[in-house]
Amino acid sequence: MSEKKAYELKTDVCVIGAGHAGCEAALACARLGLETVIFTMNVESIAMMPCNPHIGGSSKGHLVREIDALGGEMGKNIDKTFIQSKMLNVSKGPAVHSLRTQADKAAYSREMRKVLESQEHLTIRQAEVTEILTGTDDQEGRPCVTGVRIHTGTVYCCRAVIICTGTYLNARCLVGESITETGPSGMQRSTYLTDSLNGLGIPLRRFKTGTPARMDGRSLDYSKMQIQEGDREVIPFSYSTDPRDVQIEQVPCYLTYTNEETHEIIRENIDRSPIYAGIIEGTGPRYCPSIEDKVVKFAEKTRHQVFIEPEGRDTNEVYVDGMSSSMPDDVQWRMYRTVPGLENCVIVKNAYAIEYDCINANLLRLTLETRAVDGLFCAGQFNGSSGYEEAAAQGLIAGINAAMKILGKEPLILHRSEAYIGVLIDDLVTKNNREPYRMMTSRAEYRLLLRQDNADLRLRRYGYRVGLITQEQYDHVCEKERLINEEICRLKSIRIGAARENQEYLKSVGSAELSTAATLAALLCRPELDYEKLAGLDPDRPDLPKEVTSQVEISIKYEGYIERQQKQVEQFEKLENKKIPPNINYDDVGSLRLEARQKLKEFLPISIGQASRLSGVTPADISVLLIYLEKNRV
Repeated sequence: MSEKKAYELKTDVCVIGAGHAGCEAALACARLGLETVIFTMNVESIAMMPCNPHIGGSSKGHLVREIDALGGEMGKNIDKTFIQSKMLNVSKGPAVHSLRTQADKAAYSREMRKVLESQEHLTIRQAEVTEILTGTDDQEGRPCVTGVRIHTGTVYCCRAVIICTGTYLNARCLVGESITETGPSGMQRSTYLTDSLNGLGIPLRRFKTGTPARMDGRSLDYSKMQIQEGDREVIPFSYSTDPRDVQIEQVPCYLTYTNEETHEIIRENIDRSPIYAGIIEGTGPRYCPSIEDKVVKFAEKTRHQVFIEPEGRDTNEVYVDGMSSSMPDDVQWRMYRTVPGLENCVIVKNAYAIEYDCINANLLRLTLETRAVDGLFCAGQFNGSSGYEEAAAQGLIAGINAAMKILGKEPLILHRSEAYIGVLIDDLVTKNNREPYRMMTSRAEYRLLLRQDNADLRLRRYGYRVGLITQEQYDHVCEKERLINEEICRLKSIRIGAARENQEYLKSVGSAELSTAATLAALLCRPELDYEKLAGLDPDRPDLPKEVTSQVEISIKYEGYIERQQKQVEQFEKLENKKIPPNINYDDVGSLRLEARQKLKEFLPISIGQASRLSGVTPADISVLLIYLEKNRV
């Protein structure tokens, strides 16, 4: 009897997973005109926030702004669904200012689902993908994607696949000795895709993350905590959002602390934690440790911060940020109730650790396409990163590059000097990350140039080039740039003399008198003065929007630092622009150390710049490689 032929459907792109990476990837492909199917284990989990109920934060806010500048959705969606907003690090320089918002988790998921459902060329399919199907590229004989098979046997034929499985792949959740084979928040896990990937020569590894308990907010005593209000004037994440639309009534958060009693309970029961009992196989995030990790590794600290964050406007559930754990149920009840304000807490959902399968991102190109299979892209926590923002950024780039590949256009690769997204992807692909990767401002060498306030000026042109930014949006940012440059030139050209009325005005705003004439730009460099305070000396100034004047002020105040960093970028770009031929034979490069030769063969860097950042490749190896390329004129 002949084998029954599978039912087949045709599309252009298949996206596996509908978390933050999957949503951005699918929307990018569909908006670029490609027929796209996004698969999810459960449509109720689209854009779900299984862990913290916020978007943004230090460096992560930069990523959200960059996603928006390129034409992504995360910034727009959080602007519609936030319940509190705060600009972090405002006491420091603009390079580290980061917007952070508390989300209404249910509303965020619901609104993102609406966006997906209304997007042309995009279909949502609740199904488990069990197999990646491949064929052979006729020209080069390389494996290439031909489709996916779902659990019912149906095949979706396609030209590109983007894997965004997050923490669902072979997931298991741990609470002490209790282990359940589920995805986050009790959702069904994906179980078959690992075997399919291994069969394609793509090995996976185990990572781990965790989340705190959720509590009934009515059981907490907020009078024992410090209230944490949002900003009075809210700045939206998206450049498309009217600032007037985000001036809403905000919901407060609260701050409390653990204490020695909390820590003693944890120490007494540390052997019951799966982390320390050897039950957990996966590697956890260094920069987001569990409370038991904090107590063990920072034994000298007598307390740790605990933020109580509401999960939404229409729920009593709150998130206990800072106390993620995998301790047994009875230990959780005891330790949480030692925290001021939590003495009578009622736990709605236990804290838990979750283990899952993910790829080593060293197996990817900078486009986020796998080296093993053409047309197979990966994004999000499946790539070994952590965080909604990191996931969304990768999803957007993977979606863009999958579309560019199908459309026969140049891929979008952002350099470290251009975007935090560039830093994120370059770190994932070139560095040996042994734990879930988290974005931080300290990872960006050129962070004074990569500010969250100028993401549109840096990246709108790329979004326009690939087709995700409209002509109107692009014209707007070009006009903004023109106004900024004109105003900087104007301030540098107008000189203010030491007339009495000028001296009196300077004294009135707390600034020193002039000893000689100075330009308005020179006065703006004074720390006590800002653009608005100069108005009294500048009666003929043009009426400019705040988004222009804030850029003018930053550009003038930090001009020397910015110029210095731009020179560093010029040197960096020389190495980035020195391309390495894809067909280079590293065995022909004499004097290369064995380790460097192995690393270069394994990673196949596209430029000298990328090669220089590979672990195991030294400056001496780079010199040898440069000499070889020059000698052979390649």
